Amino acid sequence: MSSTWYENTSEWYAPRETAPAKAPELSVPQKKTKKGWTPLRISGAVFLLLALIVASSLLFGGLGKEAPTLDLPAQTYESTDDLPSDPAQFFKNFYQSTTTDVTDIDIARAKLPIDFTMELTPAAGEELSLQELYEKCSKSIVAISAYENTSIGYSWGTGVILSADGLILTNTHVINGCDRAVVTLPDDREFEALLVGADAISDVALLKIDAKGLPVVELGESASLRVGDHVAAIGNPLGETFRNTLTDGIISAIERGVQYNGRSMTLLQTNTALNEGNSGGALFNMHGQMVGVTNMKMMSSYSSIEGIGFAIPSSTVRSVVNALVKDGEVRGRPSIGITVGSIPDAAKSEYNLPDGLYITAVSKGSDAEAKGILPGDVLTAVNGEPVTVSDDVVAIKNQLQVGDTIHFTIWRDGETLEFDVVLMDTNDIYGK
Repeated sequence: MSSTWYENTSEWYAPRETAPAKAPELSVPQKKTKKGWTPLRISGAVFLLLALIVASSLLFGGLGKEAPTLDLPAQTYESTDDLPSDPAQFFKNFYQSTTTDVTDIDIARAKLPIDFTMELTPAAGEELSLQELYEKCSKSIVAISAYENTSIGYSWGTGVILSADGLILTNTHVINGCDRAVVTLPDDREFEALLVGADAISDVALLKIDAKGLPVVELGESASLRVGDHVAAIGNPLGETFRNTLTDGIISAIERGVQYNGRSMTLLQTNTALNEGNSGGALFNMHGQMVGVTNMKMMSSYSSIEGIGFAIPSSTVRSVVNALVKDGEVRGRPSIGITVGSIPDAAKSEYNLPDGLYITAVSKGSDAEAKGILPGDVLTAVNGEPVTVSDDVVAIKNQLQVGDTIHFTIWRDGETLEFDVVLMDTNDIYGK
C-alpha cells in the first residue's frame, strides 16, 4: 500500500517516476459485458477462491514502486476444450505470480541496538468518534519517499511514529530495492532516514530519523479484536495530494491465512478502503490504538473487487520490531524455498496429474533448488503425509527447525522421485 504498487499480479506500485507523484485523474468506470457461468467457470471460481491463499500477488503500493497485491488468477476457461495443451502454460495462466521476491535494501544502517521495546496496551475507556480518533491519531502518521540510485524514481508510502526520538514503522515492500528514504512529518518537516531493519516475511520494516518530541502512536492488542469490530485506517493513498486520509470499516476476518510469493502470512482482513500509498499505515481500533499495519489489498485484472484489504496484526508487528531494534533482523524461521498451489480437478483430468500441489517456483539459493526440485513438479507427500493444500505443507514445516531435513515425494512426467531438503533460515533465502 505504498505509492509504488505492482502493475502486474506481483506488483503493488505504478511505474517509478522521477518527480513526486501526482494525483490520478478521476474517470467514470466502464461497464463490462458479463459472460454466462458455465459449470467449469463456476468450479474454476471456487478453485480461485481456494487458491487465493496460495497463488496471489498482493497489491498495496504507491505511485512509483512495486508492492504486493492479492489477485485472482489471470485466466479462466469456458470449457475443457479451451485448456492449453501444455500444462505448464495452464498453470502460468492460472497462477499469475510464480516468483518470490528477494529483499534488497541499500539504505544506510542505523547503529544497533536501539533502546526501545514495543509494548501493547489493552483498550480502556469509551470508544472515540471518528473525528476524535483522527484528531488523536493523525499526528503520528508520516509519509515515506524511498528512492533508487539516491534520487532516480521513488516509492511513496506511509509510516507510523513508534518513538518520540524518531523510530518509524512501515512496510518492507515500501523501501525494497531502494538506497535512500525520506520521512515527511504532518507539519511538512523532512528527515533523511536510516534503516534499522526490514523483514521480508512479515513485511515489517523500521526506519530511524534524527528528531525529538514526536507524537507517538498508541499501540493496542490485535488479539482482542473480533469480527465486526469497527476500525479506521489513516494513510497516504495515491500520492502526496491525499496525505493523512481517514477511512473506516470493520474487521471482516481474524487470522486470515495468505501466502504471498511463497511466504505465509496471517493477517487481519478488513473492508476499510485501502489504496496505493496506504502501505505501512495504521489500522486503529475505536479507542485510537494501532492494532494493525495496512499492507495488502485484493485486486483483479478482470473483475471488480472492493472491500477486501489486509493488515499485519499488532501482535506480529511487536515481535518483529523487538527483534529488529536489537539485531536488525529476525532469525530462526525455517523455510523450504518453494511456492505451491492447489491443482484444479479439470487440470488433473486433462493432464493426468496426481493429487498434490503444483510447484510454481523454486527459490534461488534454497536447498530445494540445490537438490534439483523444479517448477512444474507436483508435490504429492511431505514426510510421508499426502498434501493437497498449502496449509498441509506449512503445518509440517512449522513443527521443524532450521537445519532439519524434510522429505518430499515428487511426481515429474509420470515418475515418482524422492528428495531430502534441508530447511534454511528464511533470511538466508529471502533476505539480501
